[in-house]
This record gives sequence, C-alpha cells and structure tokens, in this order.
Amino acid sequence: MMRLGRAGRELLRWGRGGPPTAAPRRGAEVLVGAAGGESSGIAEILMNRPHARNSLGKVFVNELFSALEQLRSDEKVRVVVFKSEVKGVFCAGADLKERAKMDDAEVGHFVKRLRNLMDEIAALPVPTIAAIDGYALGGGLELALACDLRVAASSAKMGLIETTRGLLPGAGGTQRLPRCVGIGLAKELIFTGRQIDGQQAFSMGLVNHTVPQNNEGDAAYQRALTLAKEILPQAPFAVKMGKLAINRGMEVDIASGMAIEGMCYAQVGYLQNTFLKGTTVDFLKLGIHSILLYFPLYKGTLNS
Repeated sequence: MMRLGRAGRELLRWGRGGPPTAAPRRGAEVLVGAAGGESSGIAEILMNRPHARNSLGKVFVNELFSALEQLRSDEKVRVVVFKSEVKGVFCAGADLKERAKMDDAEVGHFVKRLRNLMDEIAALPVPTIAAIDGYALGGGLELALACDLRVAASSAKMGLIETTRGLLPGAGGTQRLPRCVGIGLAKELIFTGRQIDGQQAFSMGLVNHTVPQNNEGDAAYQRALTLAKEILPQAPFAVKMGKLAINRGMEVDIASGMAIEGMCYAQVGYLQNTFLKGTTVDFLKLGIHSILLYFPLYKGTLNS
C-alpha cells in the first residue's frame, strides 16, 4: 500500500475497481487515490510527472481525462483534491517541448483538448480543491482555476505567463480568471504575465486560503484536506445542487440565476419531502444514480 502525504493515509484504490491487488502501473503520470476512515469520501488526483514539472503533455492529459471519468462515476466520492507529488511545483503549464514538435493543426487540436480538460474538471459534480504547494503557471493555473476552491502555500508562485512567451491563455484562463478576481485585475495579470505568490493571490481572491509552507512542502495540501473534511459531513446531494446552481447561475443574468436556484432547490425539496416522506432514512446520503432509478426525469439536469 502507498501513502498519501504526511498524514500517512493509505491509498485504497488505484485505477478502476475496488481495493488494489497490485501496484499502479509503472510510470503513471496521474494517479487516483481514495482515503478511508474519517476521510472516506475524499478522492485525490495525484500529478506525478517530475521530469517535466507536471507539464501538460499528451500522456499526462490523457491520464487526467481517465482519472476524471473514473471519479465522475464513483458515487462514494464527495470531494476531490488535486495535488502534486512533485515537490515545489503544482503544474508548470503546457509542455512546450512537445508543442514545438507539433504542426499548426496539431497545436490547435491539443489546445482545444486542454480547454475540454479544464471544462471536464469544472463539470465534476462534487466540490474540487486545488492544493497549490509550488509553481502553478500558465495551464497549471488554468487547471487550478477550473477547480471550485484553491488553497496555496504563501511561497507558491502563480501566473498566466503566456504573454511573456508570445502566446495567449488558451485553456480557459481569459474567462475564469476575471470571474474569479474581476476584470481589471485579470487584465493586469494577463497583460503583464506577472507571477504572484500565495499571499498576493489570497489578497485578490484568487485563492480561498493561504498558509505558510512547512518543512515537508505540503502545507497547502494539509489545509486542503482540512477544508475537504469540513465538506464531508454535509448532505452530498444538497452540496452538488449548490455547486450546480452557482456554476450555472454565474453564466446568466441574476433573474435567470434565481430561476436556476429555484429549480435546484425544488429538486432537493421534492426528493426530501416526497421520495422518502414519513421515513427515517436520510435520502441525501443515497447515491444520485439510485435516486435516478426512481426519478429518470432528473437525468438531464443532473448529468448535463
């Protein structure tokens, strides 16, 4: 069995299926771990490409897609934490060495795939937390922006640095950064390609929490785990509907957003008051797919 971070929690599952019968495949760049005990329900996506500082290469991206697909269908997962196994770096952005070998068509296709990857992260139905213990630059920051919550070590470095290389953020940075920190700050950060530390990121609202780095180099990860454990005891279906209401509501005017909130609230209220009315069972602890067996009309809203 392998350990996840300083807390020494055991990795309970690798790849698809239940408890592991063998070690993860040799050379995997993205690993999926699930915690047990009081942390049961917290899944981790572990980025492990040390020779390239977790840069977004083809294999790395393909394995991230596979990890997301695995977690999306796992009803036991309540929170997902994105963590680097490479000390001092979260994700260094696009793999420019791979990119240099691509023709224009291949570059366009790969950037579109990166954009789709970030959309897939944002679309996970459960809360996601980026634990930024080191550099998160370019596509690495775009990955963190696709998460719901971000925790950074005060010494971590973040920035959309594409303009310093004659490029433009192409995996959602021009859209998610202004939604996070406001248009003016986003323009300033993108126009200058400036790198900021964890404390500066916290002051402008880019990250939810910042913590001093520890000797192990995983202070942000430890704080992200604490945050994930705060979410764990809350009603999972209500949390998912809250995320859906916020995400969809931010895309429209406030009147339409209020209508979306009303629809999400109605789903929670309907299931609570009708599906198990008069019983002592907490329906919110049931898996969504179990509920959908009885209420197929909700499939489009929950899975779209």
